[in-house]
Amino acid sequence: MGADPYEYTIPYEADMQAALEKLRAKVFASGDYRGAEMNPSSPEEALAMMEEEGTASILDILQVSQQPDFCCAAPLSTAELQQYFGTDRPTKAQVAQNFEWAESIERGQCRYVVMYDGDEPSEVYFFGYSFD
Repeated sequence: MGADPYEYTIPYEADMQAALEKLRAKVFASGDYRGAEMNPSSPEEALAMMEEEGTASILDILQVSQQPDFCCAAPLSTAELQQYFGTDRPTKAQVAQNFEWAESIERGQCRYVVMYDGDEPSEVYFFGYSFD
């Protein structure tokens, strides 16, 4: 079985860990993840029930990290933003037009991009792959 991609766009929040936690709660409540039919009582239980397979959703991501790692969401670096979008403040349209950056994401990892509307951060785009 291959890794399944997932993606989410949420309103920008300065505290990225808090934003991740809110997104995880929203996805859990929606039941839009692998294993939802088993009726877990929490995101943590959903992840435990799916063992090494994972939920193929943001529920697999437990924390924000500055570097890519398993079960973590990491931002694209300033160098990566410049490489893929020509700016460190990409717009939603720029992110939608260039998906080359996602090719380097490993299974069980997630990356995110803060998208801008003018000079202000407006949304955050999360993209990751399931473990299997």
